[in-house]
Amino acid sequence: MAAIQGELLSKSTIGEFIEDVNLLTKEIQDLYCLDEIPWVIGYSGGKDSTAILQLVWNAIAALPPEKRTKTISVITTDTLVENPIVSTWVKYSQERIKNAAQEQGIPIKPYLLKPELTETFWVGLIGKGYPPPRGKFRWCTERLKINPSNRFIRDVIRECGEVILVLGTRKAESQKRAERMKKLEKEKRVRDHLSPNMNLPNSLVYSPIEDWQNDEVWLYLMQWDNPWGHSNKDLLTMYRGASPDNECPLVVDTTTPTCGSSRFGCWVCTLVSQDKSLAAMIQNDVEKEWLQPLLDLRYELDVDKSRDRRDFRRRSGKVQLYERNLEGEVSVEPIPGPFTKEARDYWLKRLLKVQQEVHENAPEEMKDITLITIEELSEIRRIWLEERHEFDDSLPKIYEEIMGEPFEDPRIGAGNHVLGGDEWQLLEELSQGDTMYMELMAKLIDTERQYKTMARRTGIYDDLERCFETSSRPQQDAIENAHYERNLKEAAKTGSVEQVKQAVEGKNPDPPQQLSWATLKFQNPS
Repeated sequence: MAAIQGELLSKSTIGEFIEDVNLLTKEIQDLYCLDEIPWVIGYSGGKDSTAILQLVWNAIAALPPEKRTKTISVITTDTLVENPIVSTWVKYSQERIKNAAQEQGIPIKPYLLKPELTETFWVGLIGKGYPPPRGKFRWCTERLKINPSNRFIRDVIRECGEVILVLGTRKAESQKRAERMKKLEKEKRVRDHLSPNMNLPNSLVYSPIEDWQNDEVWLYLMQWDNPWGHSNKDLLTMYRGASPDNECPLVVDTTTPTCGSSRFGCWVCTLVSQDKSLAAMIQNDVEKEWLQPLLDLRYELDVDKSRDRRDFRRRSGKVQLYERNLEGEVSVEPIPGPFTKEARDYWLKRLLKVQQEVHENAPEEMKDITLITIEELSEIRRIWLEERHEFDDSLPKIYEEIMGEPFEDPRIGAGNHVLGGDEWQLLEELSQGDTMYMELMAKLIDTERQYKTMARRTGIYDDLERCFETSSRPQQDAIENAHYERNLKEAAKTGSVEQVKQAVEGKNPDPPQQLSWATLKFQNPS
């Protein structure tokens, strides 16, 4: 504590900081009482969001009871892949916030937000086959963080017309954040610490501690009591030992930097080279060694190590080429697509095994941690069966194999299938190792099955046609055809008839014919 105070005294006195806190308290009280616009506080359980919630709580508590008329919502987004230690801390904090607010007569109400079932991390990666997130395909942030919080805020706006979003954002977090906040402050500021939210109409962002430094945040947390009875010293202990001293804030737009290197990020995050925070937890505390399987799985998920598990086509079924720098040479290759069926089966097994290890080795208070929910498993099963046409229905078998108990699908009618594992095995035998033929036949058979019970079969020919478009060419032929189309397009850009002719002649003179529903129908009129 003395070290923290020493750092602060180098640029201001404790008395000046206390005066700053008092001024902010008065500012919060005035803004709160000014109108009926509802407030929403973003709370992640980290130091900045704890400081802002504590500051607002203490300010409102100092008001007479008759002036505490406006309910303040405190929202926390659980991505379902949070660091288990932090996730447990935050959930416990929310319970304390709820109970303390009721006991003290403070109009604060906590909400725990989660992503939509169709947008969770494991539904995306295991169900749809999305590759692990990277800078150019950062599919996780919007689905897991932005959408849940923005849905809540939009609901408040629809009901009340407008909202003030209270955040613990600070200029000291990053240079990019500082530049953005200064620009808003200069051009669009409504009043002190209050600016328009550029991403959500009819909302304002209130950031009282935007000019605080890290040491000032910790000074406030250590010297002012936590009003909902949580230990800020325990929070400091959670931070101690980690390389970075930042947290994953409430995310409402894509400009927010990745929080993969923070103690409050997702344990599956591949947006950074390694999870230093989770590794530090394990290294610095022997009692947290049970987290090692999570770190191992996260390492294995890294996109550079999982590249060979992915399809040569995009999710649409098309081969898309890109230029790749390979040892100083430019190589034109297919963009890796979603994970193959074998890879998705593998990731499900790995995740369930890790969950089993956690249940066996975690301390008693952490044994009920769920890495993937039954609802997520049900949605993954639905995607595999209905969208991927994988009627072998492998998920229940994998679940029972790893977990040692039958999979109870909560979806009504989920277990009623005309086709199953026996038919899948027979199709594999008939395909004789030809994976593309196997895929095509599975898609055609299951597409017909899906239309069988419909009163009107309008659209079946189009769906069957799409099966041929995406699955009838062997891998090498499909890649060669993509190169041919790319070369033809590049030649056409030059406007040279000769180059176009060369591109056409460069194609395999006798390429294998791509089957189509139209040709099949022509050859077999019946």
